[in-house]
Amino acid sequence: MYNVITEENMIKKLTKHGNSYALVIDRGIMDLLNISEKSALYVTTDGRKLIVSPAEEKTKGKANKTFEEAAELSLKRYSKAYKKLAN
Repeated sequence: MYNVITEENMIKKLTKHGNSYALVIDRGIMDLLNISEKSALYVTTDGRKLIVSPAEEKTKGKANKTFEEAAELSLKRYSKAYKKLAN
């Protein structure tokens, strides 16, 4: 794995990890963001960029909700709208 560090950027290569790929976060970045190996992180994209940011303490409970629970709640709340959209 090669790192190219500039004043503003760090270029990283993905590392094979089982059937997936991992992005290794250097200790300096972890210290800067005040995160550890146990920290919850939000991973999002804008379609071109991968955005990784620490989950805020007040929203960690919400972040722990499983996808299935969220989908079930959405179906209950918006079932009429989903039926209209399906027709």
